Amino acid sequence: MKSHQLMIFFTIVIAIYSFANIYIFIKGYGAIQAFQKNKILYLAIFLLFASSFIAGKILESRHSTVFSDVLNVIGGFWLAFLLYGFLFLFLSDIISIPLRLTGIINSNNITAFKKWSYLATLAAGFLLIAGGFINALSPRTTEYSIQINKAAGDLKEMKIAAVSDIHLGSIIRKRSIKKLSELLKKAEPDLVLLLGDIVDGEIGPVLRGDLLQYFCCPQCKAGTYAITGNHEFIGGGARTIPYIESKGIRVLKDEVISIEGGIQIAGRLDRDSRRFFGKERLPLAQLLAGTDKSKPVFLLDHQPYHLDDAVDNGVDLQLSGHTHNGQMWPLNLITSRHYELSYGYMKKGNTQFIVSSGFGLWGPRVRIGSRPEIVVLNISFTNTGSGSTTDSYSNS
Repeated sequence: MKSHQLMIFFTIVIAIYSFANIYIFIKGYGAIQAFQKNKILYLAIFLLFASSFIAGKILESRHSTVFSDVLNVIGGFWLAFLLYGFLFLFLSDIISIPLRLTGIINSNNITAFKKWSYLATLAAGFLLIAGGFINALSPRTTEYSIQINKAAGDLKEMKIAAVSDIHLGSIIRKRSIKKLSELLKKAEPDLVLLLGDIVDGEIGPVLRGDLLQYFCCPQCKAGTYAITGNHEFIGGGARTIPYIESKGIRVLKDEVISIEGGIQIAGRLDRDSRRFFGKERLPLAQLLAGTDKSKPVFLLDHQPYHLDDAVDNGVDLQLSGHTHNGQMWPLNLITSRHYELSYGYMKKGNTQFIVSSGFGLWGPRVRIGSRPEIVVLNISFTNTGSGSTTDSYSNS
């Protein structure tokens, strides 16, 4: 991304962030008398929360410490409150319009209305965030059973575990990666595929605790392969990618490999590699030019854009992540409109697509309207029949 485009992007983000904070600050000050009587204290506490996420990211980029982790955690929860606080308070403003016009709200009770709408916002926000926090700590295993109408040598079945968006860093740390390893041990896959955003951004918090050392899947006889996501490049791919590879994880960077049964796995560089890393990824047709289309072709592409490219180039199965399924309602409504497939399973032509909601998260350790997950695929191979493909879906 060119410098002026990056500047415009960050200017818009900061403007929206500032507007939401100012709006909530003004609403609180106008609603609660205690805030008015202690306006300096109220301003100081508000600024502390409002600046914590930005301050944490700045400190993390310069020198990662427990203090920068704490700021990121506080700032993450503040981001969640900012979203729901703004929505609820804005809704109360909308509701107040007809109530004012009909005289239900007047000069005698307007102060009480402001007070109780603000307190209701605090209560509802706290309950939502608390519930979303518990949900974010409870990953599930989502299973898909699919059939691919191609032969894979003598191999008739394969179990694959696909994990996207771990986001190791200040928020997702040792306990989470150990939980992931436990889920993989229980699933007993033949192969593990990591679908990008293994690291949250800055590599400092990961290196400080060497967090990826706790990732393991000893029973995965076919190995562990990964691709880059946009966050691998945000924090500096020159440091992040070698760290991942130092743990025995093969990172596919616009590469195609063949594994047991002649199954071909193509791993794409993330589409943001050019923006952050200055490296243009190969067109999909060029990447797959040497593949044998009579054998299964799996494509790993972090961001699920341009699905027709996979269909046109003979891909049998594409695995993606990135969307988090919105992570927090109503953002999932936006992602479902933005992506042709924002979450779950879809068949298009002869290509099957699966997009995971991801194991970790970005920003708030809160999930509302989506679940953290690992994806387990029970794949059967056959070259008999008409070429139709069936799928089934189950959660556990």
